[in-house]
Amino acid sequence: MMWLSWKLFLFLSLTGCLSEYSEAVPGLPTSYAAILRIKSGSSSLASFNSRNRPRLSTSSLGSVSSPGWRGAAQNYHSPTNLYHFSEAFKHDESVDYGPVFVQEPDDVIFPTDSEEKKVSLNCQAHGNPTPTYRWLRNGTEIDIASDYRFSLIEGSLIINNPSEMKDSGQYQCLTTNMFGSILSREAVLQFAYLGNFSGRTRSAVSVREGQGVVLMCSPPLHSPEIIYSWVFNEFPSFVAEDSRRFISQETGNLYISKVQTSDVGSYICLVKNTVTNARVLSPPTPLTLRNDGVMGEYEPKIEVHFPYTVTAARGTTVKMECFALGNPVPTISWRKVNGHNPSKARLRKSQAVLEIPNVQLEDAGMYECKAENSRGRNVFRGQLQVYTYPHWVEKLNDTQLDSGDQLRWECKATGKPRPTYRWLKNGVPLWAQSRIEMVNGVLTIHSVNLSDAGMYQCLAENKYGTIYASAELKILASAPTFPLNQLRKTIIVTKGQEVVIECKPQASPKPTITWKKGDKALRESKRITILPHGSLRILNASKSDEGRYLCQGVNVFGSAEIIASVSVKEPTRIELTPKKIELTVGESIVLSCKALHDSTLDVTFYWTLNGQPIDFEKEGGHFESIKAQASSADLMIRNILLMHAGRYGCRVQTAADTVSDETELLVRVPDVISGDMESAMAVELNPWVEYEFRVVATNKIGTGDPSAPSRVIRTNEAVPKTPPANVSGRSGRRHELVIAWEPVSEEFQNGEGFGYIVAFRPNGTRGWKEKMVTSSDASKFIYRDESVPPLTPFEVKVGVYNNKGDGPFSPIVVICSAEGEPTAAPIDVKATSLSVSEILVAWKHIKESLGRPQGFEVGYWKDMEQEEAAEKVKTEGNESSILLTGLEGNTLYHLTVRAYNAAGYGPPSTAVRAATKKSPPSQAPSNIMWIQDGSHVSLGWEPVRPLANESDVMGYKVLFRQEGQSNSQVIETQKTSAVVLLPDVGVYIIEVCAVSEGGDGTASPQIRVPSFSGGKVTSAQSTLHVLSTSSSSVTLLLALMVPSTSW
Repeated sequence: MMWLSWKLFLFLSLTGCLSEYSEAVPGLPTSYAAILRIKSGSSSLASFNSRNRPRLSTSSLGSVSSPGWRGAAQNYHSPTNLYHFSEAFKHDESVDYGPVFVQEPDDVIFPTDSEEKKVSLNCQAHGNPTPTYRWLRNGTEIDIASDYRFSLIEGSLIINNPSEMKDSGQYQCLTTNMFGSILSREAVLQFAYLGNFSGRTRSAVSVREGQGVVLMCSPPLHSPEIIYSWVFNEFPSFVAEDSRRFISQETGNLYISKVQTSDVGSYICLVKNTVTNARVLSPPTPLTLRNDGVMGEYEPKIEVHFPYTVTAARGTTVKMECFALGNPVPTISWRKVNGHNPSKARLRKSQAVLEIPNVQLEDAGMYECKAENSRGRNVFRGQLQVYTYPHWVEKLNDTQLDSGDQLRWECKATGKPRPTYRWLKNGVPLWAQSRIEMVNGVLTIHSVNLSDAGMYQCLAENKYGTIYASAELKILASAPTFPLNQLRKTIIVTKGQEVVIECKPQASPKPTITWKKGDKALRESKRITILPHGSLRILNASKSDEGRYLCQGVNVFGSAEIIASVSVKEPTRIELTPKKIELTVGESIVLSCKALHDSTLDVTFYWTLNGQPIDFEKEGGHFESIKAQASSADLMIRNILLMHAGRYGCRVQTAADTVSDETELLVRVPDVISGDMESAMAVELNPWVEYEFRVVATNKIGTGDPSAPSRVIRTNEAVPKTPPANVSGRSGRRHELVIAWEPVSEEFQNGEGFGYIVAFRPNGTRGWKEKMVTSSDASKFIYRDESVPPLTPFEVKVGVYNNKGDGPFSPIVVICSAEGEPTAAPIDVKATSLSVSEILVAWKHIKESLGRPQGFEVGYWKDMEQEEAAEKVKTEGNESSILLTGLEGNTLYHLTVRAYNAAGYGPPSTAVRAATKKSPPSQAPSNIMWIQDGSHVSLGWEPVRPLANESDVMGYKVLFRQEGQSNSQVIETQKTSAVVLLPDVGVYIIEVCAVSEGGDGTASPQIRVPSFSGGKVTSAQSTLHVLSTSSSSVTLLLALMVPSTSW
């Protein structure tokens, strides 16, 4: 009864979702109804795969890396790569998909004195259905309806009259549609202000001449940072910093290492807010000299210094302060302990500040500041630590699975400190359960069901930032359907051919395929096999294979079938006569083509000359096709010319096959004279061409052999009469007009001194500019003029000349000046390591109106090599990625990309880096044991332990094939055991190898296992076998001698 109820519930769920715009099934989350919906005319699988889109997000401090292209192991569902996001997809209302962020909120600093009394936090997402939006502040949802100060405009949050007490904090946008929810990165709302100094009068500071002094600023409350300066006596007379005076931007205090009489006066601290530019002045602090003598010399005392631990983000500028009081005035010096100061480091403010721009990980370490004068020295040391924000190495891909499949998603990020990972489902934290595992960025869900559908996010975070990657999981559920092109069809073949009847139903879960011939189930054999995807293959077809074939696909949601009729005919044969012909110019001939074919098939004849179809309408009446009867055709060639010599082909085509044959036609030049003549004149020859002649005697009996050839004779020169053909433009550099043509062959040059006259003028102008090209082999001329803009149209013609005079010009064509080589470097270059020898490089190119690329060149070199030694590989067309192969394992490579066209190369991109994977394990699985129970073979082996320089083992492959065949079937597992089903009778060869990031490891020695058929084999017939590589297997053999079919 429970089973019946379940079937009824599933039927109701499906029927409620069959319409194009179905409502959610009552009692189920809305995502279930969306997943179950079956659209008319298409399957959910086809709809889901019809477009691709990216799902990634970073914190405002992070960066975005290239998508992960490495496929998952085969025992997991291989996710669809959803990276390219076309504009067409964004607006395609026929495709349903979950939310995808287009814009996420950024940090906002709001000045409290701003005239515009509102804050806008931006958020926009695409999705179908259109997503809705909610906002969270410090993790709690904002009730927008209950506070008039809040409003939503297309997803963006507007806060009117913002208050620091009420509104400062961390904000996130949550966007939702029927497929689930995703959460944006955190955006911090901060308020900028600058308070006033205390109005209390400051006491005078009295020191001896030569003594050091520190004047305190004591700044007012402020947000965010402020800049300090000091005024001497009255504004705007500012204190100038030098080796004796220093203003710390950390404390705000003024330090004077040795007071002089000129320092006596009134000092005012001025602070400036870096956001609002507001400034405030402190009350004056008088500085006076005591009258009890001059301060004697004393050693330096470091009064202000950088912290014991300085932390900085990679790529930022680090400023470390160090200043000392002393008499004489101390000098400051810096050094990096156990290393050299970075070459890019700069000393500021009389060496009191060490500045390191674009700080990198290698700049970290212990730094020392030393203050020194004639009385002694003082030293301070502190540690510079450089951190990096999380950065994606591998992200998620949208995935669709059949119910019961296993999901494995991996996201991987780099950063310092090393990032940790969290997972969200529909914007809510995901916790480990019996089916759900989360380990080091890998999410595994065993035996997925409809409740697992939704939007997932992986968060990689360290103490300095968080980045987000999102993906959609769809659980598919649909009855089998067939594409229109697979429905009822008739297949006609000839005897001996291979027949493939397609049967590829679209369904989820994957349907079971069965075949019938007539009303009987089809039995497979060596000649008739059902292919893995369901289609039927018949080898060496015969008359016995004729008939009606039915393929049926069945799953839990329904079934569908297709019918195909197979007809086997006799193969077609062809006879083409005569086989080889030699004719004289002016003669005619008929070529006869006869087809011997199955009488039930219609035949069509096609004629070719030198492999090209003969165009009977454009050959001046020389060719005529004559269809004498249904099974034969003739080709009439009238008034044969020299150009008609060549290979003539007849191709016969039926619904079942195509056959062809060829014959060769030789054409000779006639010059028939009477038998008593001993000389003749050849006329209408080409000027300035070498000829040789032969004489053939003929009478009514026949034709004799030709004479030996005459000596070579060249005809006289003449003005050329043939202009160049195919005048056109070519790519070139900017400000160039490139004119190309087909050179005139030597037989039409008509004399010595042959060359070309290139004439051109801007479109619409008068007067031609002519240039002489003296080489007879030339096929191009380049005219350069800096004043000519790119793509300027020119009228162009090319003439010919020789020593006898000028010949004709070609027809006028319009050619545009060159647009030049590419000017922009590719952007967003990403390099992703796929294996021990492969790196995938992807990039984007900025579209240019000029200098459009014809392709891209990728240069790559090892870390220890110079860029000049880079190897290069090219792509053609609009390719935006390339797979580099043949690389060394476990090696760091640098890579650049640049565009090119016929004019040259554009600038290279900024170099990126990627390291190939470690080599696969060299150790083969050892101590392989197997038990055979009929056609089932249970295998077990010891785990492979990779060396330090080899990739970690991710799982194992069991490869098996029939002896004598080359293609192996593969079973993948993460265990050290597997069960293999041997489907046919014969001897099978089995091997086992480890699987790793770097590829497949060394295979085990081959196992030869016979397979039997014809009834069940009981466990009493099972036998344990051991393929051992060590003596320890003997004990193991004794322990496992039990009648079991698997472990």
